Amino acid sequence: MKYEVITIGSISTDIFMVSHSNKIELLRVHGHEDLAVPVGGKVLVEETHTAIGGGGANCAVSFSRLGFRTAYLGKAGADKRGDELLTELRNEKVTFLGPREGETGLSCILSGIKNRTIFSYRGTNNNLRASEVPWKKLDAQWFYLGSLLGESWKTSVKIAKYALREGIPLSWNPSIYLCEMGTRKLKPVLDACKILILNKEEAQALSGTNKQTSALLRELHKLVPLVVITDGPNGADSFDGKEQWHIMPKDVTVVEPTGAGDSFASAFVAAHLLGKDVPTCLRWGAAQANSVIQHFGSTHILLNRREIERAAKKSGKLTKNQ
Repeated sequence: MKYEVITIGSISTDIFMVSHSNKIELLRVHGHEDLAVPVGGKVLVEETHTAIGGGGANCAVSFSRLGFRTAYLGKAGADKRGDELLTELRNEKVTFLGPREGETGLSCILSGIKNRTIFSYRGTNNNLRASEVPWKKLDAQWFYLGSLLGESWKTSVKIAKYALREGIPLSWNPSIYLCEMGTRKLKPVLDACKILILNKEEAQALSGTNKQTSALLRELHKLVPLVVITDGPNGADSFDGKEQWHIMPKDVTVVEPTGAGDSFASAFVAAHLLGKDVPTCLRWGAAQANSVIQHFGSTHILLNRREIERAAKKSGKLTKNQ
C-alpha cells in the first residue's frame, strides 16, 4: 500500500495569545464559568505563538513523527496561510491529498492564568466536496477520521462507506457538534469504525445520557469494537468487550492543553497499528499528550517512535477495572 495512514480532518493556523492581565476575569453566571474582558478596552498580551492546527493536520504530523507513511486529506485555503501550512506538512513528510480553495481556517487561543478560550474560524474546512476527493489515491492500511462539519461531513460519510466497502479499518475522533447529532445520524461512520476515541462530554452527548465512564464504554461498545474515553486530568479508559483499562497520567506542568486529544488519539492508534496491546496503546496516548500539553502548539513537541517508547514506560498508572 502507498500509505500506512491517511488522516481526514481539518487544518488551520493556531495563534496563541498569552495574557496575565488582571482585566481578564472568570465569572460564574449561567451555571458555568464565563470569560469576561472589558468592553471597548485593551488587554495586554505577554506572548504569542503560531503553530499548525486542526485535527486532521495535527494527527497527520503525529503519525509521521511516529514513523508511518502518512497522507492528509482535507481542504486548505488558496492563500498565504495555506501555503505556509502545506510547506510545514511537507517538512514533516506528510503528503497533502486535498484541494485548495477559499480561506484557510484560523484559531485564536487566548490563554490566561488557569483559563483558555478559543475563537475558531473554520474557513474552507467545512467545504470538502466528494467530487474533490482523489478516491484512487486513498490507498492506505488505515483511515483516521477527525471531525468535519457541513459539506465536509457529507463527504466524511462517503469516505466511511468507501472504507467499509474496501476493507480499510477506520478510527474516529468526533467533536461534540457531531456527537450531539446522535447515533442514528452517525450510523454510516460508526458502522465503519473500529476504534472510537472521544472525551467524556462527547461520549455523553453521543449516548444521549449522563452516565459515567464505565457505563458509557459498554453502551458505545455495542456500536464499535474498541472504545476509548478521555477525561482530561482524570485520565482515559478503554473497553474492548472483555477488559476495561484505565490510565491516570503522571503529573506534569500544563502550559496549554490545545491538541491533547489529537495527540492522545493518534498515538493510541499508532500503537494499535504496530500490534501493541490496549494497555500499551493507552501508555502511548498518555505519553504523547503529556508532551504536547507542556508546550504551546499541537505539533512542535510531538514525540518520535524512539522517544515515545521511552516515555510510555512512565506515562501514567495503569489499572484494570472489572
